[in-house]
Amino acid sequence: MTDLDAKANLHRYLREAREALLGKLDGLSEYDVRRPLVPTGTNLLGLVKHVASVTAGYFGEVFDRPFPEPLAGLDEDAEPNTDMWAAADESRDDIIGLWHRVWAHADATIETLPIDAPGSVRWWQHTPVTLHLILVHVLAELNRHAGHADIVRELVDGQVGWRRPGDNMVGGDEAWWAAYRERLESTAREFA
Repeated sequence: MTDLDAKANLHRYLREAREALLGKLDGLSEYDVRRPLVPTGTNLLGLVKHVASVTAGYFGEVFDRPFPEPLAGLDEDAEPNTDMWAAADESRDDIIGLWHRVWAHADATIETLPIDAPGSVRWWQHTPVTLHLILVHVLAELNRHAGHADIVRELVDGQVGWRRPGDNMVGGDEAWWAAYRERLESTAREFA
């Protein structure tokens, strides 16, 4: 495999993962995309905002191609977790718009630089990196957060699926899932 093929493959998987994360917002109310459903406050719109901020840093500052808009989550003196939730003055459209602008910027960085392009990550104590390493790192982080979004979406309305609710699920109707879950619970109780 050539470097060009490796970069193209990683870029394709990044695109698929970002579509999967953004797809978790489909069909939900403004309240449901914002509401925290776990003790740490994880919420769907916050995950999108966080990944946008992280992506802007990794494909911007790291390669001396800063994203042209200020992002509070990237400031060293930012309030903890400011990039993990949507403030009252931030609409879903604002955050999705930011998401699209950040990814266009990231795509330009990925398409412009060779896979072995050097960079430096300030928040890793200025560790030298390459575009290849950052592609892998952001892909791993994006998929981790898409997994969080899978669980949060299921907690919101029971919908599951890879990119869109129901798009890749094997199983049956609600009764089938209830029986399946009970089977798993029954097995788990054997170890209680």
